[in-house]
Amino acid sequence: MAGALHISCSPAPLLWALLLLTVSPGNAFYLPGSYMHTYSQGEEIWAKVNSLTSIETEMPFSYYSLPYCRPQGGIKKSAENLGELLMGDQIDNSPYRFRVNVNESLYLCTTKGLNENDAKLLKQRTRDLYQVNMMLDNLPVMRFTEQNGITVQWTGFPVGYTPAGISEDYIINHLKFKVLVHEYEGRNVEIIGTGEEGSGVISEFDKKGMSGYQIVGFEVVPCSVKRDAEAFSKSNMYDSIEPVSCPMELQKSQVIRQQERITFTYDVEFVKSDIKWPSRWDAYLKMEAGAKVHWFSIMNSLMVILFLAGIVFVIFLRTVRRDLTRYEELDKEAQAQMNEELSGWKLVVGDVFREPTCPKLLCVMIGDGVQILGMAIVTIIFSTLGFMSPASRGMLLTGMIILYLFLGIAAGYVSVRLWKTIKGTSEGWRSVSWLTACFFPGVLFMVLTVLNFVLWGSKSTGALPISLFFALLAMWFCISVPLTLVGGFVGTRSAQIEFPVRTNQIPREIPARKYPSWLLVLGAGTLPFGTLFIELFFILSSIWLGRFYYVFGFLLIVLVLLVIVCAEVSVVLTYMNLCVEDWRWWWKAFFASGSVAIYVFLYSINYLVFDLRSLSGPVSAMLYLGYSFLMAFAIMLATGTIGFLTSFSFVHYLFSSVKID
Repeated sequence: MAGALHISCSPAPLLWALLLLTVSPGNAFYLPGSYMHTYSQGEEIWAKVNSLTSIETEMPFSYYSLPYCRPQGGIKKSAENLGELLMGDQIDNSPYRFRVNVNESLYLCTTKGLNENDAKLLKQRTRDLYQVNMMLDNLPVMRFTEQNGITVQWTGFPVGYTPAGISEDYIINHLKFKVLVHEYEGRNVEIIGTGEEGSGVISEFDKKGMSGYQIVGFEVVPCSVKRDAEAFSKSNMYDSIEPVSCPMELQKSQVIRQQERITFTYDVEFVKSDIKWPSRWDAYLKMEAGAKVHWFSIMNSLMVILFLAGIVFVIFLRTVRRDLTRYEELDKEAQAQMNEELSGWKLVVGDVFREPTCPKLLCVMIGDGVQILGMAIVTIIFSTLGFMSPASRGMLLTGMIILYLFLGIAAGYVSVRLWKTIKGTSEGWRSVSWLTACFFPGVLFMVLTVLNFVLWGSKSTGALPISLFFALLAMWFCISVPLTLVGGFVGTRSAQIEFPVRTNQIPREIPARKYPSWLLVLGAGTLPFGTLFIELFFILSSIWLGRFYYVFGFLLIVLVLLVIVCAEVSVVLTYMNLCVEDWRWWWKAFFASGSVAIYVFLYSINYLVFDLRSLSGPVSAMLYLGYSFLMAFAIMLATGTIGFLTSFSFVHYLFSSVKID
């Protein structure tokens, strides 16, 4: 991730349904987001290039920031959606031309002698392991490497490479492309118009049908080949050349050096494939070597957590019901005598609904938690159903932002209604609504502004353009803030939740404890973290190592488990606090489940140290920690809200069941 979640039935049938949804075949229908494009023999297709990316720096840069060949008609940027811009994508056209089903070897261009800046920049990008991200018909280019006898799949290809024990760097200047095509026989349909990304208009009643080729795979073998720059500079772009093999000797590779002229060439081979259009993304979305470990770990966690939660829930219900039954079966005199003799939650009946410290902040955080949780739930459900296709880059992030903006009405309603319940009046609801609208987005904008200045200073495409920055602010103030105020107004019109018992004027003294109560609160976050950390590893890998994450069925199961465990942990901890006559349960109920964010942030640091060891420089570490903090902060608000709302419902139910004169 990912507004309160209501569970009105046993979780077992729901979990079985989710399991069936997760393991059901993925080729039943094609993920929405792109449309089939059929090409005719010899039709020209042009590859596109995205920003250069690196797992070492996590700062994207424009493809044309390096001295690569440029298109004859000039550089043209593709239209990008909000999600793509926020992810630092910058999609441009490229000079790489493909003619369908035509194998050829072509010359592109020869650069001028590299000046000092260009040579230095190429060396730096090579040593920082920057990758070129190229696309053909919306498919990212893929390459394969052998590591310890295992074939590893990557998207993109490196800018260059530095051989071990050698001080020189070598540039990738020759690309051997393999384009997989599926021969398509039309069945009384014809695509009569195509858009930028291959979106088609289909004629329903076409008698002749249409045959052609569909692109179902895009692979590359990158090479470094030293060419005779003087001889090639006399050629024109797209002149045919003799095909070459990738040289193994460094003397035949193109070194990066000042005043060196670099010649760029490429080969294209079209190969017929049995892969059909709906299955062409399978190669990108399939899980890697650790797939079995992932499956069995998730299933093991699922069973263990359900088993533990079931035991805790059963024991807990039996304990509470026994207390209530014993208490209600006694007459008034016996109840009074029991109150004198026994300690426990029954003794805090006059203080349990006493106003917490910082009630406004609590209401604001619960409102923001509802907003974040609602966004996560809807996003993950839609992704599980296949509405967030990887073919539509940026769709996931764009959808999350839109959902968050419109869920402001739920945040305003919950925060103001809780405020009205605590205070007994709706006075001050405007300030609560304003704070709810500005608290989490304010923290988000402050952190992103600092990180954006860092990216601007590095001239990275990951930096938000100032126009987009103001557009986001406008969306925040013109959509989210008004909707939050509307939700707050509706909250003032709703009936406040009546407390079942009266609050005493003088607070009851809380008995001394052998250990700090907050220690137990912090420790409670370990159980929700146990349900989350496996998926967290795969999510972090998809974000920081450039891997595709599309097992949203698993993520939905983990989300359901997380909601159940957060509710269980918070309720049990609240009950334990009340049993030792500690009536200050409000914030502890929030942080009992919200403390999972501490472990998420610590795990992110662990991931940085042990799994992102290649991440270099203080700037990259600052970006990583900044984004990790925002993720942990959002998780704290969402999980804390689950715990608080469940505990509030429990405490209300518990004390409404006690007969009080």
